[in-house]
Amino acid sequence: MPLLAVSDEVRSVAAAFRRFWPYTRGDRRWLLFSGVCAVAAAACEVAAIWLFGVITDQALAARDLDAFWRPALYWLGLALASALVSFGGEYTTALAGERFLLRLRDGVFAHIQRMSPDFFDRRRLGDLMARLTDDIEAIEELVASGLVQAVTALVSVVFFAGAALYVRWDLALVACALVPLFVVTAKVFAARLHAAAARERASNGVMNSIVEEGLANQALVQSCNRQDAEATRLHREGRRWMAAKMAEARLTASYGPLIEVLETVCVLVVLGMGAWELSRDRLTLGGLLAFAAYLGYLYPQIQSLGRLALTAGEAAAGADRVLQVFDTRPEITDRPSARPRAAARGGVAFDAVTFGYPGTGRTVLDGLTFRTRPGDLVLVTGPSGSGKSTIAKLLLRFHDPVAGGIRLDGVPIRDLTLHALRASVTLLAQESLLFSGTVRDNIAYGRPGASDADVVAAAKAADAHDFITALPQGYDTPVGQRGRLLSGGQRQRIAIARAMIRNTPVVILDEPTTGLDEAAARRILAPLRRLMEGRTTILITHDPHLAPRPDQIIDLGVASPHVLGNGRADLGGSAASPTTHW
Repeated sequence: MPLLAVSDEVRSVAAAFRRFWPYTRGDRRWLLFSGVCAVAAAACEVAAIWLFGVITDQALAARDLDAFWRPALYWLGLALASALVSFGGEYTTALAGERFLLRLRDGVFAHIQRMSPDFFDRRRLGDLMARLTDDIEAIEELVASGLVQAVTALVSVVFFAGAALYVRWDLALVACALVPLFVVTAKVFAARLHAAAARERASNGVMNSIVEEGLANQALVQSCNRQDAEATRLHREGRRWMAAKMAEARLTASYGPLIEVLETVCVLVVLGMGAWELSRDRLTLGGLLAFAAYLGYLYPQIQSLGRLALTAGEAAAGADRVLQVFDTRPEITDRPSARPRAAARGGVAFDAVTFGYPGTGRTVLDGLTFRTRPGDLVLVTGPSGSGKSTIAKLLLRFHDPVAGGIRLDGVPIRDLTLHALRASVTLLAQESLLFSGTVRDNIAYGRPGASDADVVAAAKAADAHDFITALPQGYDTPVGQRGRLLSGGQRQRIAIARAMIRNTPVVILDEPTTGLDEAAARRILAPLRRLMEGRTTILITHDPHLAPRPDQIIDLGVASPHVLGNGRADLGGSAASPTTHW
């Protein structure tokens, strides 16, 4: 393995450690306590081996039973002390490690949630889940528990090497002279394992994505008779993952036996020299046995350091994947001067807004201009792909326009914090989005802290109360994954109730009857109109029956835009060719 590759590996591990070390804040005292316990345990082991030598020379070799009891009691006391400090060290290491995992996972998840929808459109959900679970757990082995293990091994090496030097310095120097063999072997294996682990992590993410997609789309899979195709797809990626995993296994499996051979060579060399010194009465039997015991503890600790290097290589591969997420900055952020003031009235204005989705090379909206008074109903229509839903995404600042501006109550939305802006606007999306939980949870999701009375009032306003009370557990009935235990119309009425309970001055209804049959669509007309009452409403729909008397109609499919009415709205030439009517 080239030295450059080894150097790059060391730099990668060091960089990952520096980036994630701040997440140990608040638990560093436990890591320090664990290190102290490790030092104490190593000291107890050193003293116990020394007592073993004393018992051998003064009791066993001399055949003196009276000389046995005192060092034996000391040895027992050291064993009890070692057990206590070992327990304390391992427990506090586990505590600090789990708290580190919790803090880091929370941080990564919070960062991901600040991303715009494009971030999720470009990535596979299963891969993101793998980064939030397996990859983060690997980082913990590098930063938290890995650090304590490294300190424990280093202290043990120092203690046992020092004790060996004290017993017989010349034999100790011979033993230490062979240590670089372990170091070089560990570095070479660590660099190769890092590359294999990177392939395994990437393949694991793809495999998780295939499983997630297949399970989420089971109705489509079964209706198209594609079960075998999905199984084949998973099997194909599973073989790639297995190949990467076996590459790791080969390296790990060959490292241990190679180190054991090196350790055996070192021990035999030292014991051979020790036997020679014993034959010339330059060393006692107890001294030689104690020295051999010190070596017996020293080499496994060196081997442990080598294994930690391998673990660090695997963890660095996971850290790289997590850092790829961390280093992706949110496209939409608050300005430093943004105001945390929510809209009170709900006047919306688009001023010559131009926008195209990144990477498409196509302008969706070009010079779109319209203004609403608080409480207006604006009907947005046009063919698919003309930019209807884009208006909703721009108003919520899922994206920012390329040119032009958007105002809410006369304030540019970029001058509002995202929290304040989105607290003023409710989106009722095409798909009724529900969480796995109870009906009550899903309605109250719109306003944290809502009382049961608020939930029931919102359900009644959405014409959902009757069917909810008819459910087996009423408002405490689980809705299933994404609400699949309910019908489409029931899901939509719960979504309307959630929008009701938010009670924002602006409401966006994006094709609210999509996927519903005619009867279900008719049932939600009255709740939808109650939701729109007194609020500025942007209704995106192909169904004119939802808004028989809109204040404005924005048609994004008209070839020649023009303005009718009192001139409160004006649309320039748009790529989607909008026009406004009153």
